[in-house]
Amino acid sequence: MASRAFYLFCLSLFVSTGWAHVVRFEVVRHEPVLGGKPFGLAGSYELLAGKIHFAVDPSNPANGIITDISRAPTNAQGEVEFSADFYLLKPRQMERANGAVLLEVGNRGGKSMVSFFSQGMGSRDPHTDAHFGDGLLLREGYTLLWVGWQFDPPRRPELMRVYPPVATDQGRPIKGLVRSDFVVREREYHHSLADRNHIPYLVSDPNLIENVMTVRDSVEGPRQTIPRSQWKFARWEGGKPVVDAGHVYLEGGFDPGKIYEVVYVSQDPPLVGLGPAAIRDSISFLKYGSPDVLSIPRGAINRAHSFGISQSGRFLRTFLYDGFNEDEQQRKVFDGVLAHVAGGGRGSFNHRFAQPSRDAHPYLNFFHPTDIFPFTDVDQRDPETGIVDGLLGHHIKEEFWPKIFYTNSSYEYWGRAASLIHTSVDGKSDAEVLENVRIYMFAGGQHGPASFPPSKTSGQQVSNPMDYRWAMRALLKAMDRWVAEGTTPPKSRYPRVDQRTLVKPENLNFPKIPGVNFSTRLHKAYRSDYGPKFRTEGIVEQEPPQIGKAFPMMVSAVNEDGNETAGIRLPELVVPLATYTGWNLFDASFGPAHELSSMQGSYLPFARTQKERQDRKDPRPSIEERYQSREQYLGKMSEAALKLAKEGYLLNEDLPDILRRARRHWNYLENGRLN
Repeated sequence: MASRAFYLFCLSLFVSTGWAHVVRFEVVRHEPVLGGKPFGLAGSYELLAGKIHFAVDPSNPANGIITDISRAPTNAQGEVEFSADFYLLKPRQMERANGAVLLEVGNRGGKSMVSFFSQGMGSRDPHTDAHFGDGLLLREGYTLLWVGWQFDPPRRPELMRVYPPVATDQGRPIKGLVRSDFVVREREYHHSLADRNHIPYLVSDPNLIENVMTVRDSVEGPRQTIPRSQWKFARWEGGKPVVDAGHVYLEGGFDPGKIYEVVYVSQDPPLVGLGPAAIRDSISFLKYGSPDVLSIPRGAINRAHSFGISQSGRFLRTFLYDGFNEDEQQRKVFDGVLAHVAGGGRGSFNHRFAQPSRDAHPYLNFFHPTDIFPFTDVDQRDPETGIVDGLLGHHIKEEFWPKIFYTNSSYEYWGRAASLIHTSVDGKSDAEVLENVRIYMFAGGQHGPASFPPSKTSGQQVSNPMDYRWAMRALLKAMDRWVAEGTTPPKSRYPRVDQRTLVKPENLNFPKIPGVNFSTRLHKAYRSDYGPKFRTEGIVEQEPPQIGKAFPMMVSAVNEDGNETAGIRLPELVVPLATYTGWNLFDASFGPAHELSSMQGSYLPFARTQKERQDRKDPRPSIEERYQSREQYLGKMSEAALKLAKEGYLLNEDLPDILRRARRHWNYLENGRLN
């Protein structure tokens, strides 16, 4: 734990309710970061953590977008009260800060941006030198903020959450359908109704006929109803089923690899949409309010950026779609948005009985409202449904549009429907990209870079260690300069239809590499009907949803090595020692061997010598045939890195570390060692 030598206090700091309806800050931790260690010109940092208490007016149009806001309990002033955890890292002397607050939308209650941008060790409570890595975010002078937005993370004290009230029908309980689906790796007798280890919605009455369990063999396969006599809401304990409203038990156990689905009636839906409201109002308070209660002078924060990875990137796309970037007083909230590895997705962040953790994978979490129309920022018309919609045209005026970076790896084109964010609905042409938007694909990357040296996890191949975080560091700086100074950021780089770098999977022409099973299967985004009130009121009445045609999705073209030709091609792809893919098929011990392994890419090293290549019958030239020596290889790597730095996709300060990693990579493949 961080030192308490500075001071620890617990008190309530009251603020004017006229500012974005932040009522008060309840600070329970206040301590120096790393004992007061200075971070460049920004000096030393301090941590403040605790709870923020909010009150929002249901009659304010900015709050009308919150599902069930009119059904929430109110205080004497007619406002809806709720609270959320917060965690703030700021320069002790705010005059040394850079004027920007960077808020990370925490993935399932966690914290990632310090380690992500600073090449540090991950932690939900960063307090060591290893956690802060090279200290990039602190050296740059950012004020770093996390605010709890999800109500149902696992019950662990270090996870951040929002605490919303429950909606009622004039005091009477509201009931509705909830759907749980899961696939087990090994035989189990009971399973949680929640996604993974989250907090489930409880069944309201286990005897209702609406409670149904089905099983199927594939995503699109027919469902078979399991007789009610064979299962119950219970957990297996002490050799017998014990009643449990948050678990489901099956007589004989759940078979590995099959898809089980439970639709049941629950009650007392929390106002899930107060999560994005907490994010909105926290930022508006820092930008426009009087945050001196946090030792931040008014005006010290003049711009705000948001960053989210995966689930949190989808949250940001939903945040914009729903219109949360306009606050209660008609002011812009975020100036810059960095939605990372979100693909074409949004998510369950603002509807009745929403399960925010539910996402969409090739073989996990099926048909939840994640990869649903619309996908592009600009309005498009779906010819199948006749719906016209767009992320930035749905519920947000142009004056509240932030500057946006959509960053994806290759995996999102295979497993997260990413091509849909920049193509026409029929996939035959490129869609318009707005002036305030940049789209970047990290060629050959997987959802989250694997460690190096790489190892096998859930896939048939070794996981992909392509580390694109170097480029993300440069893009963060580019975003801040774009907002603060108007400096044009690097050009978008992504595969395109008109350049023939975006193709159908069946037209990919991936090389036949011995020992590598290639499949054209990818995760599909479908037209999904959740009932007539879903789009207008945020109420799901049809579970499972009625599924229509899948949208046409495409992937990035490859060269003769199998490496992608479009997007930001990092030095290790320009000067390769391996083939890097955004896909990896399941190892049979983890899932069906013909399905994509969730979030995994593949690392396929070249043979070391020509003879080794010929013995393997590998069509890709060997390392020996490509490079005369390690020094020549490193020289080419240096040239590639310098070019990317000149174009704005890498930082000059990172080039020595990039070359050190390249040297380790060469030594690993040539000699089996890292140094």
